[in-house]
Amino acid sequence: MATPAAESARARPLPLPLPDWRATKALLAPAPGRLEFALRLALVCTASAGVAEWFQTPEPALTAYVGFFLLRADRTTSIVMGAAMLVLASVLIGLVALMANGLVGRPAALLASMTLIAFALFFLTSASKLAPVGGILALITTFALSLIALAPEGELATRALLYAWLMVGIPVGVSTVVNLLIGPAPRRLAERALAQRLSAAAAVLRQGGANHRDELQRLRMEGPAEIQAWLRLAAAEHTSPPQDIAALRHACDATTRVLLLADVLDAALHDPAARTAVAGTLDGMAGILARGGYPVEIDLPPVAHTALPAPAGQALAALRSTLAHFADAEAAPPDPDPPAGFLAPDAFSSPAHVRFALKATGAAMFCYLLYNALGWQGIHTAFITCFIVALGTAGETVEKLSLRIAGCLAGALAGVAALLWVLPAIHGLAGLLALIFVVTLGATWVAAGSPRIAYAGFQIAFAFFLCVLQGSGPSYDLAVARDRVIGILIGNAAVYLVFTRLWPVSVAGRIDAALAALPGRLARMAEAPDSRLAAVQAGKAEAQRGAIAADLALLDYEPPHVRPDADWIAQRRRTLHCAGALTAPLALQSGAPAPVASALDALARRQQPALPPALPRWLAQPLQALAASIQRRNASTPHPGSTAHAAH
Repeated sequence: MATPAAESARARPLPLPLPDWRATKALLAPAPGRLEFALRLALVCTASAGVAEWFQTPEPALTAYVGFFLLRADRTTSIVMGAAMLVLASVLIGLVALMANGLVGRPAALLASMTLIAFALFFLTSASKLAPVGGILALITTFALSLIALAPEGELATRALLYAWLMVGIPVGVSTVVNLLIGPAPRRLAERALAQRLSAAAAVLRQGGANHRDELQRLRMEGPAEIQAWLRLAAAEHTSPPQDIAALRHACDATTRVLLLADVLDAALHDPAARTAVAGTLDGMAGILARGGYPVEIDLPPVAHTALPAPAGQALAALRSTLAHFADAEAAPPDPDPPAGFLAPDAFSSPAHVRFALKATGAAMFCYLLYNALGWQGIHTAFITCFIVALGTAGETVEKLSLRIAGCLAGALAGVAALLWVLPAIHGLAGLLALIFVVTLGATWVAAGSPRIAYAGFQIAFAFFLCVLQGSGPSYDLAVARDRVIGILIGNAAVYLVFTRLWPVSVAGRIDAALAALPGRLARMAEAPDSRLAAVQAGKAEAQRGAIAADLALLDYEPPHVRPDADWIAQRRRTLHCAGALTAPLALQSGAPAPVASALDALARRQQPALPPALPRWLAQPLQALAASIQRRNASTPHPGSTAHAAH
């Protein structure tokens, strides 16, 4: 998904920022691949609900909702994700089954077991690569344990655990079939993404304009990591010749360089004919990729070099060389960064992971005890909600909370409308599934968008499923819908209070750590011995910039007692802007003078850099601006949250 650009540094007085409807409209606009993904996810959820209704398994709403955690853009990742989740769920529920006989009729032991298992899985969610599915695994396991409390004997408890396993098994089976039949190949997605980037560079050169420039910046800050992952999956599938995969990997690195060079040309090349010629070449290459091929032997049309500014002439020469070797089928350079292990480096040294697990587990168990103490099983969705909305930092939690409350209200409204006016006219499973598919498609369209809005789509579907899927077949009980929506709101409120009042974690610490590492990444780019290695480092630097911009946007959601002041935020935004302004000029300097890399390394070590005296102005100015910005940031008083680890 796209990483949002940083927003204004203006501090907002409310903990839940007011929506920008113009921005929301843009976030809901069509994008390449969005409709296909939304249709596929809606089909998986609807078919899962249909299987659950046909076999009359409990909690069909939860069965349908699990599909949101299984599907990814490509078929391979989706199938692997489903298989891994099924294995993990089987192991965990198998362990619960071994414990079941000893827990039936022993509420204290049952409560202790639920708490310990939830804590362990939440800890792994924060401190390991289990993060994408850790919350849903914790939910399924603890929900299975909660079913034991409703079973008067061991045999019924075992059956309840089987039903809990089916909540995962059914959507995994449906997702696997759907992805094998209609899931897009990872190579196709990689080609589509490369074509989109080339088209964006061409649009900037041909038309200019703020919208096209913003799109170019957004694609720059996405980085190439997702495309590279798709190409690795395509190689693992063995559905494409190795030569094609090698050529596309080279094209991926070259496209990163093209985006940077297009930025330089947009600022320095003012000849409309030359801009149009370059744009036409890039559009032609994008068309080849969109049709499933890859361009070779690309020759940039000759451009008159008379009176061209120095950066424009160098950028054209660099672009000509890049396009001439755009898809060479040569071995990829080794990844300069060592692969990360399963556990985070600070998994057992940072208290943030334990605190996250304590907060999330505390909120969930409070809701569990609340609805049991009140004897109000209808609001058990409060317990479920805690596993879905808990996130590492206060900003992330509040952002997702606001999206989930908006989504909950929209989904509940759709569910109540269906109960009042649609379901009374439906007398079979087919009609119910048609209704579910139509509403779910709207929710999955939202969920397939930017992270700034995606979680609202998750909650729209969740609230709608809980209202409409009340048992086997269509049901019209408004009291059930009311109770479940109340439960969702209680769960959201519990998570908000716990995560913003108990050990609140600001995203500020993550921002400062990433900004401190960014000059070092630019130094590796500057000293790279060839253009491809420089492009690899540039892609990592751009992705790092995108992550920092997203974190800066999250600061608007932090409560006032957690959020840094406006000056702190403005200074970090300035440093990020200066780093972005330097990346494109560095793309012209493969194997840049050693003093450039040395100056950047000094900035990374918080030392006074020795700026080279003989650099061209278009490189010296952004380097000096970055150095001045970092020195001002280092001299300023750090925000207290900067010293705290921000859990991921």
